[in-house]
Amino acid sequence: MDTIVVTNSVAHQEQETEAEGHPLAQCRILGVYSLVKTAGTGHGATARTYEQKTSWFVRLTDDDEYIVQALNANSIPSGPLASISKGEFIRNYKPEPGYYEKRCLPFIESLKKKLTQADKLLAEEDLDGAEKEFCKALLLDEKNPKANIELGKIHLQKGDGKKLAAAMRRILSNDALFQEHERHLFNEFGISLRKEKHFAEAVSFYGKALEHNNADEHLHFNIARALAESGHIDTACHHLETALALQPGFEAARRFLDYLGKNGSVPAGAAASEVQPQ
Repeated sequence: MDTIVVTNSVAHQEQETEAEGHPLAQCRILGVYSLVKTAGTGHGATARTYEQKTSWFVRLTDDDEYIVQALNANSIPSGPLASISKGEFIRNYKPEPGYYEKRCLPFIESLKKKLTQADKLLAEEDLDGAEKEFCKALLLDEKNPKANIELGKIHLQKGDGKKLAAAMRRILSNDALFQEHERHLFNEFGISLRKEKHFAEAVSFYGKALEHNNADEHLHFNIARALAESGHIDTACHHLETALALQPGFEAARRFLDYLGKNGSVPAGAAASEVQPQ
C-alpha cells in the first residue's frame, strides 16, 4: 500500500511566526475617540430617542487605513478590529484628549506584564504558574487572543478535559481570535488539538475559522486532516477539493486527496508529518 508523506518541503503553510512583529505594531496610535449614535425605544406615543456613546481605540496604518477597536470595561482595546474610511472617521469620531494616556495605558501595561510573566513561566515549564498569569490577564481582557489560546494549550497539555471544554467555549465565541492578524495563534492551537487526537474540537475550531475566511485553502486542508484522521473521509475529500479549487498548485492537498481516493483512510505515518503553510 502506498504511503502519503506530507512534508515540510511544500513550504510553510500552516503556521506563521511573528519575526517581523505583530501586524498592528507598525500602526500609528491616534488615541481614543468617541462615537455617538442615536437610538430609539418604544413605538408611537411612547417612542423615545437617546444618544449612545461608545469609546474606540484608533490606529492608522501606513496605507492610511483607519483601524478601530472597542474599549472594554477596563479601557483596554478588546475584541474584533474594524476598518473604516477616512471620511467616516472624520465625520463620526471625536477625539478624547488624554484618555489613552490616563485611563488606557496603565491597564494595557499591566496586561502586557502579565502576558510576559506567563510566557516566562511557560519557558520554565511551570504550567500551573503560567495558567495563573494567563487567568489574571483574562480578568483585564476576557477576549485577549493570546491568553485564551495559551490557556487552551495548557489545559490540553495537562489533560484537563473539563478546563479544555471551557476554554473551547470561550475561544469559539471570540471572533477577535479568528481575524487574519491572529493566524499564528489559532493555527498553532488547531494543530495541537489534532495532534492530541481531539478531532471533534479541532474540526469545530477550524470550522469557526472558515466562517471568517472560507477562501483560505490552508484552513480547508487543515480541517480535512482532522476529519480524515477521525474517519470522516468523504467530508475530508470535499474540503481538499475546495482547497484545490482555490489553489490548483497546492500539491500537499492533491497528494492527500489522491491517497484518500485510493486507500480510504489515513496511514499512521502521515499523522506525524506536518504541512507548514505559508
